[in-house]
Amino acid sequence: MKPAHALRAMRAVAGRELNSFARQPGRLISALVRPLLWLLVFAAGFQNVFGVAIAPPYETYIEYRVYLLPGLLGMVALFNGMQSSLAMVYDREMGVMRLLLTAPLPRWWILACKLAGGATLSLAQMLALLLAAWAFGIEIEWRHVPGALAVMLLAALMLGALGLVLSVYVKQLENFAGTMNFVIFPMFFLSTALYPLWKLQESGAWVVHSIARFNPFTHAVEAVRFALYGQWLVESLAVVAACAIAFFALALWGYDPQRGAVRKRPGPP
Repeated sequence: MKPAHALRAMRAVAGRELNSFARQPGRLISALVRPLLWLLVFAAGFQNVFGVAIAPPYETYIEYRVYLLPGLLGMVALFNGMQSSLAMVYDREMGVMRLLLTAPLPRWWILACKLAGGATLSLAQMLALLLAAWAFGIEIEWRHVPGALAVMLLAALMLGALGLVLSVYVKQLENFAGTMNFVIFPMFFLSTALYPLWKLQESGAWVVHSIARFNPFTHAVEAVRFALYGQWLVESLAVVAACAIAFFALALWGYDPQRGAVRKRPGPP
């Protein structure tokens, strides 16, 4: 594979994702409405999350919104990763994926281009949410944002790779909504997106605490949370990177024409 051909494929495949998003500005608005509702409405009514009432005093409500922000950034990446995989299922039904995978390029590079396009969209939406949160009064250390963006990109790659895996095993577009619910809600609620691990342990929710500890989404959220303060949570970063590689490898295996989602149908006898 020549570098020029690889870059051309990246521009074509990833650019298709970006151009589709640019033609639908409503997607950005809809992607921000959900986390902003959680940030502004849910946080106001979530009492005693830190062992004290949120209101009054008003500062405690602000503290919880700051805690909630990394989890909502992860929510944006999680939903966008699932939407990208939904597009993959649609492309497979329309025959686009079969054409892409028969291109004279390595299969892993084609899938990497799709993943790069989806992760870039996730990163753009996460940055938009950061700006919106700042506009609503959440203090952000902007000098830490460049490092945090790198961590957000890693989290977006992991969740996008998970979406690729799902697109392998979801055979019909109609079944994808149910599959998303079985993935998105358990990953989000069984994590530290809404409450810290120590609060789960203190409340005696041992099963939820144990699941949240091993949830890859928890490590993505915690890595982003620490990065926004200019710190590197090495353990969580390693888990997110390892899961991203593992999910991508599973997707690559699944998209093998001999065994996966695009296997050839036998011809007529």
